[in-house]
Amino acid sequence: MMCVHSREAIVLSKGARWAAGAMTVVCTLLFLGPAAPSRDVPRAGPLPSDAAEAVVPDRVGTWNICNPCGSGNDFGRATEIATYAPQVIGLQEACVRDVERIRRYLEEVYGLVYRVEYGPVLRNWNRCGGLPWRPGGYGQAILSAAPMTDRVSVEYPAGGSEDRGYLAVTTLVGGRSVRVFNTHLAERRQGEVRAAQVKVLAAEVARHDRAIVLGDFNAMPHAPELAPMWALAPDTDPGCRPSATDTGADACTATTDWNSTFDYVFLRGISPGTHHVRPSPYSDHHLLYTDLNRGQVVSAGTRS
Repeated sequence: MMCVHSREAIVLSKGARWAAGAMTVVCTLLFLGPAAPSRDVPRAGPLPSDAAEAVVPDRVGTWNICNPCGSGNDFGRATEIATYAPQVIGLQEACVRDVERIRRYLEEVYGLVYRVEYGPVLRNWNRCGGLPWRPGGYGQAILSAAPMTDRVSVEYPAGGSEDRGYLAVTTLVGGRSVRVFNTHLAERRQGEVRAAQVKVLAAEVARHDRAIVLGDFNAMPHAPELAPMWALAPDTDPGCRPSATDTGADACTATTDWNSTFDYVFLRGISPGTHHVRPSPYSDHHLLYTDLNRGQVVSAGTRS
């Protein structure tokens, strides 16, 4: 029996993903023997019948994975991501240790290889574990099936009740190079702080002709602090636009368990296709993903 393990991107059908995880376990035992430490990889269950067959090259997503919802949800989070298999997804409220588990499950159970870049703004033992003198990193992360370059992690000058920031990378989406931003703004009752944060973010986004801005903005679409973002890029929810009144948000799809629209996929210089919001038992925020206008796809570009 020959076992070959490649770090190159793996794009498998739903039916083959379970087999990929099982093969990894068998190969580990054969090569490393019974003394090899157990990695405690969960057994894959069937994905939904409408799950993506492989990484979708023009699909981008965003998800606040909820801290302190717990590391015990990491396998469920990986399963959610595997179901929709976006080319790029931005995660907020992310501990480095949780993201590493999620990536491991995606690869070893579902056969999906994602690169990662981190944008931690806190080293927090209470949130992310570790040793008191060596706490875990907490903040944003971007998973991409293609290589990422030119990483920038910025902490906002004013964070409100908790430090916040944005992470930016350049990668391929739909076969074309694009600047991707992932952010998490100050908490919902801190509009003045968010206004200052949006100015910092928007100034950087404006430097790029093609940009995707993902994240949890902690503000409804009509909130005045979001005006600089709306001036640069529309959100991909076709019914969601800014308005001077609360009723203007009625057409927006709620992205949280408390029926607020806080999470967005803003596109600059890119046409949206279809927009999806998927509630999840593994977070108090819903997973959002958008399939971009397929007419813009040059080549698949996802095998990395």
